[in-house]
Amino acid sequence: MRERKAEIRRKTKETDISIKLNIDGSGKSKINTKIGFLDHMLELFAFHGFFDLEIRAQGDLKVDIHHTNEDIGIALGEAFKKALAAKKGIRRFASAFIPMDETLVQVVVDISGRPELIVTSHQSPVTSQKRRTGYNLNDAKQFLKAFVNTSGVNLHIQIIYGEDIHHILEAVFKGLGRALDDATQVEARKRGVPSTKGKI
Repeated sequence: MRERKAEIRRKTKETDISIKLNIDGSGKSKINTKIGFLDHMLELFAFHGFFDLEIRAQGDLKVDIHHTNEDIGIALGEAFKKALAAKKGIRRFASAFIPMDETLVQVVVDISGRPELIVTSHQSPVTSQKRRTGYNLNDAKQFLKAFVNTSGVNLHIQIIYGEDIHHILEAVFKGLGRALDDATQVEARKRGVPSTKGKI
């Protein structure tokens, strides 16, 4: 099997982002986005997905995190799309349930080529809660929307229950790593692209 690796450089007037990704790694990461909480989440994502991941980002954080947060999502999605190439033999579908103390989250992915992000919660909205993190669910949605749009992943997240935004987001990123690891595994019984259309 060919190496499923990618290097991406995204440079705009607002951000400068470099990413190295190895899908078939061991979970090693070196992350420096200048957004501390996002660094932590991406380290968890790489560790639980067994992805080797390096990210370096500079952005206009003197304004706010919006451009940097979104552009990292865009670049990471591009890296996955490039590394998977034609997606031959992959399982394509996967899901993960992740408990985190009082929190339970389900993450479901389909590497379908048709991007979609759905985030639902069975309880009171937690979208604006920040606590000490400086990062909230809306920030995570912005990052994830950028990721799915460029990677072509259909991503559904259910926040089944939870009170602490740190625990909720930690469960989301761990779950995304676990689900993507499973979905990108090569299925020995599968030949070619995992679609009756013959193309994803």
